[in-house]
Amino acid sequence: SMRISVVGNGYVGLATAGGLAGKGHQVVCIDSDPDKVALINRGKSPIYEKNLDEMVVSCVRRSKTLRASGDYSDILDTAITFICVGTYSAACGGTDFTQIKRASRDVGKVLSQKKGYHVVAVKSTVVPGTTEDTVIPILAKMSKKKIGKDIGVAVNPEFLEEGRAVDCFLNPYRIIIGEYDKRSGDTVEKLYSGFTAPVVRTTLTAAEMIKYASNAFLSAKISFINEVGNICRRLGINIYDVADAMGHDPRIGRKFLNAGAGFGGS
Repeated sequence: SMRISVVGNGYVGLATAGGLAGKGHQVVCIDSDPDKVALINRGKSPIYEKNLDEMVVSCVRRSKTLRASGDYSDILDTAITFICVGTYSAACGGTDFTQIKRASRDVGKVLSQKKGYHVVAVKSTVVPGTTEDTVIPILAKMSKKKIGKDIGVAVNPEFLEEGRAVDCFLNPYRIIIGEYDKRSGDTVEKLYSGFTAPVVRTTLTAAEMIKYASNAFLSAKISFINEVGNICRRLGINIYDVADAMGHDPRIGRKFLNAGAGFGGS
């Protein structure tokens, strides 16, 4: 098993921490919010979702593979740090970089004291190019270490459906590993040795794009069926008959063809 730190304990961070701890890895959730740290250490998930709660309880109390800490220097005892902070679109329609920059600074600062090799893996959904143009320069500057030699970097996006976070983490359709170099990618792939999903090894920017394009495609599918639903209502047609029949075509598929529902997830 490996020692892992997770920065950012929203939906993605907790699913990652709980999923890996459930696989027997030693995981520490790093958070500057003392209430969140206390909650996790009591075996409670800060986000309510039945399976997530059960996973946190089991890993904190029973297997002792999961704990939370407000001390960033706990990263030093781990081999991989996952950055899972929020990057929601700001009101102006852009992406909010403040949290990812802050996380990169905090992690980089701690890694200046690290003796051995360490991998930083970005799980947050970020615009293609962010890891290369923003995360890497900050990590290098703050740590005074050489990227590739002392610090490995990867992009390992998470494809979660709300209400099914743990299940999606443990049974993914595919595992995407964008890598700075082979050693970075190899280190991350080791974590997934027990998983059966196909592993796609690619560049940092391609991995970021795969996540963005997947989100955009699913949003387009939902928006499309909602428009068809509006037309069906006007014409007195049962939209579900239409969606079911369309869904039989494997090129289209039935999933995400539910009119009326907006989209969430990450």
